[in-house]
Amino acid sequence: MKTNILKGLLLASSLLTSVSLAHAADVTLTVESWRNDDLQIWQEKIIPAFEAKNPGIKIVFSPTAPTEYNASLNAKLDAGSAGDIITCRPFDASLDLFNKKHLADLTKLKGLENFSAVAKAAWSTDDGKSTFCVPMASVIHGFIYNKDAFDKLGLKVPTTRDEFFAVLDKIKADGTYIPMAMGTKDLWEAATMGYQNIGPNYWKGEEGRKALIAGKEKLTDAPWVDPYKELAKWKPYLGDGFEAQGYADSQNLFTLGKAAIYPAGSWEIALFNTQAQFKMGAFPPPVAKAGDTAYISDHPDIGVGLNTKSKHQEEAKKFLDWVASDEFATIYANSLPGFFSLNSHPVKMTDPLAQEFVSWRDNHKSTVRSTYQILSRGTPNLENETWTESANVINGTDTPEQAGAKLQKGLDSWYKPGK
Repeated sequence: MKTNILKGLLLASSLLTSVSLAHAADVTLTVESWRNDDLQIWQEKIIPAFEAKNPGIKIVFSPTAPTEYNASLNAKLDAGSAGDIITCRPFDASLDLFNKKHLADLTKLKGLENFSAVAKAAWSTDDGKSTFCVPMASVIHGFIYNKDAFDKLGLKVPTTRDEFFAVLDKIKADGTYIPMAMGTKDLWEAATMGYQNIGPNYWKGEEGRKALIAGKEKLTDAPWVDPYKELAKWKPYLGDGFEAQGYADSQNLFTLGKAAIYPAGSWEIALFNTQAQFKMGAFPPPVAKAGDTAYISDHPDIGVGLNTKSKHQEEAKKFLDWVASDEFATIYANSLPGFFSLNSHPVKMTDPLAQEFVSWRDNHKSTVRSTYQILSRGTPNLENETWTESANVINGTDTPEQAGAKLQKGLDSWYKPGK
């Protein structure tokens, strides 16, 4: 009897030890991100999909408010308290983290084979030799419109600038809707949804962007000033008090059905789907005249990298390899319609508005935001200055020519092309 009891105790002890070791073997990876809107999607879809195939590795998604992310992340990285996985903004902000040895070199990560050099460019060194984040998604700029309002007013989707302003005039004359929902209070809205949205059709996308970096074009040249001239013409269509209107106010005006058109990034789709009680459509930035080569801002927006100080390097690389997979791409693109996969594997999307945005890739030339690579590394920061000047031009406190001159003067103060 004693022998049996002893055996039973030993067996129970062994089982407890095994369970204890199993729990001890679990590794928890923390993901730093600015996408606090995505918390539920990570918890309900992304994390369960990864953990099901990777027992022993747990994921915790730990977002910070978007406006606080950069400062918070830098403080954590400097203090050695940042998470294992770092969500990466495109181009210079993440390149700076790599140069400071905060982000690991992922060039040899197997999953990166699933991305083209163009897709990796936003998270690679200037010479393209090192890649430090796995690309997750891009966003596309354009205009979202209220289909019900268009039908009610008998409006057709504009394809040229003349048609665009004719539509705005008809909406304004009717008086039922604010023609466009956009404010200038938050500054970035005027630049991101305004200048960077319509600008590529003026400066010819990558051709102009690269010419600006090379010093072959200046911000005082017509391709860079003329978009401001168009923005200045938007003022009468933005509704009363747009100068005090914040980003959330613009979103609400549109989703409540009070505005007919919303200058947009595709990232709005998921939120608008839950809030708008009307049918929506989208159209790309109108061109000068029918038949012109058309351009869109198809901007790499989000990637993920590895904190060099993570204590779980191999487990983190497993996660990053999974993020580079077509499984993740499909989950992410359909959970967050409007964030378009950069993976070379084709992703089938179910959301009709997302399908409309991504279809523009077939007949438009893609480019990225003009201020994001190289030109915002110094002080004054061209990206932030473009926010200010875009708002100033719409408000009427600066002319388009004054805006171009101020921006070029600031850039000239620190940037020497080719050096």
